[in-house]
Amino acid sequence: MSPAPTVAQILSARKQLAGRIVSTPTLTLNSDRLTPLLPDGSVVHMKMELFQQAGSFKSRGVLLAIDALDQPQRDAGVTAVSAGNHALAVSWGAKMAGLSAKVVMPDTADKIRVNGCRDLGAEVILCPYVGDAFAEAERLVNEEGRTMLHPFESPYMTLGAATCGHEFITSQPDMEVAVIPVGGGGLISGMASAIRQVKPDCEVIGIEPFGADSMWKSFQEGEAVHLDKVDTIADSLGAPMARPDSFAITRNYVSEIVRLDDAALCEAMRWLFDGLKIIAEPACAATTAAIAGPLKQRLAGKRVGILACGSNISLQKFGRLTAI
Repeated sequence: MSPAPTVAQILSARKQLAGRIVSTPTLTLNSDRLTPLLPDGSVVHMKMELFQQAGSFKSRGVLLAIDALDQPQRDAGVTAVSAGNHALAVSWGAKMAGLSAKVVMPDTADKIRVNGCRDLGAEVILCPYVGDAFAEAERLVNEEGRTMLHPFESPYMTLGAATCGHEFITSQPDMEVAVIPVGGGGLISGMASAIRQVKPDCEVIGIEPFGADSMWKSFQEGEAVHLDKVDTIADSLGAPMARPDSFAITRNYVSEIVRLDDAALCEAMRWLFDGLKIIAEPACAATTAAIAGPLKQRLAGKRVGILACGSNISLQKFGRLTAI
């Protein structure tokens, strides 16, 4: 089982990524349009990771994974299965490194994501079912020798997310609680391990949609579990399972997983558009929804950090979900 990255490894990774990724800014949420929604007396800082390369935090871990490839692997190229953000990051990272990329996506993926991958030079293979997508990616590994870049169960994805967490806690050393969205677990395992190693008394809370609550159920069961189905508008958080490594790291550093329904995500998307003019995808709005909803009373008077993790959504889909 892969251990959590150490602070020394995180610092080394930050140097490795310097100049290639965006050291994303942190915004204090003090707009009069937003403060009535926030916990009373709180100070809330939002890490704007939606401004990252390829539109999400995924680019950090993808670059680290590509850097680790040997020459034969680089010659054969890479592949990935993703509904969007990871596919975009892999497409972008491969372009930066001059590698061939074939990404396998569900045919329900937002067209802005599919076209974004193609615009970056990747070949996109669309599949009607998730099982078919993974089978197709395995075929590319077996027949073409491509390296599979996993979206979350990877030490590189965890380490990449840890660089984001380290940036956040060192820029806001007074943070008392960090609220982080949960998909497969790569993001929260990395960010939480960095935050808690730098500041052990900072609580980390994960946010997951009810229709894709594999990490919440894993916390209940004490082991990584697989869901029978996924049903949420937050496709970036729609991993159908937790995996052992990311679950173990998350369980060690995260106090609790809190769940939200899709309606809360849509409402928070509207708030962010109204207050900040951000076109946030559902996953990006999850932490805002949480601190304005189920965590509002608990976080009163606290110094809170939340993550805006990505913004890869078409205007058409955004309008449909928010009715704006």
